[in-house]
Amino acid sequence: MASSTAAAQPTINGTESDRIEKGPQLAHTTTNISLSPELFEKLYLAPKVPHATNSRFANATPLGFLGFVISTFTFSMILMGWGGASGLPAVAGIFFFTGPVLLLLSTIFLWIQAQFFPMMVCGLFCVFWLSFGLLQLPTLGLASAYSPTGDAAAGAVSKEMNAAIALYLLVWGFALGTFWLFTIRINAVFAGIFGFVTIDSWVLSGAYWALSDGQFQKALRLQKAGGALLFVVAMLGWYMLFVIMVAEMRWSVNLPVGDLSHYWRRTDVELATMENEKKD
Repeated sequence: MASSTAAAQPTINGTESDRIEKGPQLAHTTTNISLSPELFEKLYLAPKVPHATNSRFANATPLGFLGFVISTFTFSMILMGWGGASGLPAVAGIFFFTGPVLLLLSTIFLWIQAQFFPMMVCGLFCVFWLSFGLLQLPTLGLASAYSPTGDAAAGAVSKEMNAAIALYLLVWGFALGTFWLFTIRINAVFAGIFGFVTIDSWVLSGAYWALSDGQFQKALRLQKAGGALLFVVAMLGWYMLFVIMVAEMRWSVNLPVGDLSHYWRRTDVELATMENEKKD
C-alpha cells in the first residue's frame, strides 16, 4: 500500500507515473516514386524536368496516341484502297470524334500537367484531323464553290481547289518537320513517326498538285504512296502506345524505343541545380 501510494505522489515535474515512457506513435508518411529520365521520357515523350512527377493525375499521353493511331490506320488503308475502299465520308467520324476528341482531352490534361511538348503534339494533330475532315463533308459544299455551275464533282477536280489543298499540306510538312527536330531529343520511334509523317505530308501535297494539273494516274500513285507512309506512321504509333501502356501497367517487360536522350545533356539535373541556386 505504502509503495503504491508513494508511486502516485506528485513531484516537481508531475506524478511519477508520468515518467512511464510512451511507445512509438503511428504517423502518416508520403512515399515518392522517382522515375529515371529514360523511363520518364518513355512514358511522357518529353524531357524530364524538376518536379515533373509531382502530380496526382494520370498520364494523358497514351490517350491522345490512341485517337491518333486509330484514325491514322483507317485513313492510310482507305488511301491505299484496301478491299476496294474509296472515299472518306463514310468514316468522317475519325476526323471529328475518334481522333480530335481524344487528342483534345489529352491536350487539356497535358497542359494541366505542364507537359509542354506532348501537349503541343496532341494539339497539332487535333486541329489537323478537324481541318482535313471538313473537306470530307459534302454538305458544306466546299467543292461547289470552285465550279461556275455549282457542280461539286467539277469543283473537286478543279485546279484552284486542289492547288489550295496542296499548299496547305505543304505548309503542314514544314510544321511537322519542325516538330521532328525536337523529337530527336527523345527516342527513335517518336522521331520516326514525325519523320515519316513529314514526308507523307509532302507526298500527299504532290498528289493534289498532280490532280490540279489533270494528271490523275500520277495523283493516284502518290496517294497510295502517301497511304503507305501513313500506315508506317500508324504502326510506329501503335507500338509507342503499347510501350507506354506496358510501362504504366508495370509489366516486367522493357520494350526498346531507341532512347536518344543519352546523346544530350541531362536537363533534369541542370534545371534542378538552377532551382536550388535561386532558393539560396
